[in-house]
Amino acid sequence: MTDTDDARRVLLERLAAGPARIASVARRVAEAKPESRGETAPSGQWTARDVVAHLAAVETVVFQARLDQLAAGEDPVWAWTEPGPLDAPEAATLEGALEVFAARRAATVARVTGLDEAGWARSGTHATYGRLDVAGLLGVVVDHDDEHLAGLVARAG
Repeated sequence: MTDTDDARRVLLERLAAGPARIASVARRVAEAKPESRGETAPSGQWTARDVVAHLAAVETVVFQARLDQLAAGEDPVWAWTEPGPLDAPEAATLEGALEVFAARRAATVARVTGLDEAGWARSGTHATYGRLDVAGLLGVVVDHDDEHLAGLVARAG
């Protein structure tokens, strides 16, 4: 196994583990916070459900869309995109949002697991991060997970 193969394996493991890591903390936040009782989140904050629904939206609207562009052989230029929470009936509850996020992430993992060397080498240019190949894009995905996980952990106490 090469260093590149090992790095990809670790990246794919982190990618696949994201929904479970988020779920455990999001459930703790929801149980401990007023929004779990139907109240709104503190001003300027999302509920735990909103965070997970946002991650589900980002998975398809941002990351899978960018993978589509790369697969099409484009040389895309990406702007910073940060959609709000997914507004869909299946994500109306925390558990529903967790299921949607997990399913969408599993689709992303399945898709990139099957890439050949040429697939991994495809790249685009992000307005903030610069040139990103597939591994670089997936690094942004797991960093985004970590950012929202840290916010949830801070709220869980």
